[in-house]
Amino acid sequence: MDKKRLLMLVEIAVFAGVGVILDTLTISMPQGGSVSFVMVPIVLMAIRWGLGAGLTTGLLIGILQMMFAPKIYHWVQGLLDYGLAFTVVGLAAVVRKPLLEAARNSVKSRIILYITLGTVIGGLLRYAAHTIAGAVFFAEYAGDQNAWIYSIVYNGTYMIPAIILTAVVASLLFTAAPKLLKQA
Repeated sequence: MDKKRLLMLVEIAVFAGVGVILDTLTISMPQGGSVSFVMVPIVLMAIRWGLGAGLTTGLLIGILQMMFAPKIYHWVQGLLDYGLAFTVVGLAAVVRKPLLEAARNSVKSRIILYITLGTVIGGLLRYAAHTIAGAVFFAEYAGDQNAWIYSIVYNGTYMIPAIILTAVVASLLFTAAPKLLKQA
């Protein structure tokens, strides 16, 4: 195994662990759900190493969360809320190529734009996974409301702030330390 691949695998493991720890530092919402920094390490790995590393980091975080603090009521709901929801955040890597080009040209505004765009893509996909799980498996909490609208609103109360928080933190990290964009 070459040194670069080994470094990537070590960083995936470390960042997955960091993600689980960051998920314990939360702002709990009154009706449930919480805003945390859990997506930051996934986005960092996706942008630093690419799609495979981002997806793997997200999957590992989802698996670790299932091990340490699961709220699983059905196996499909567990896959949606943990496996899929955190894995798709790694799709933030789709903006990696233009982001690296902006970094090579030292265009800070474009770097921030692409980091934000990648974070929004990954975050909205996570939001979609939680929304589907909520509408299908937690419909009884909607009462007389449409379960889909209830799930969209419920999950939006914590996912939208989490997406914004992640975009801000990732943008600050990459603009303050542009070396993070380059693998060793």
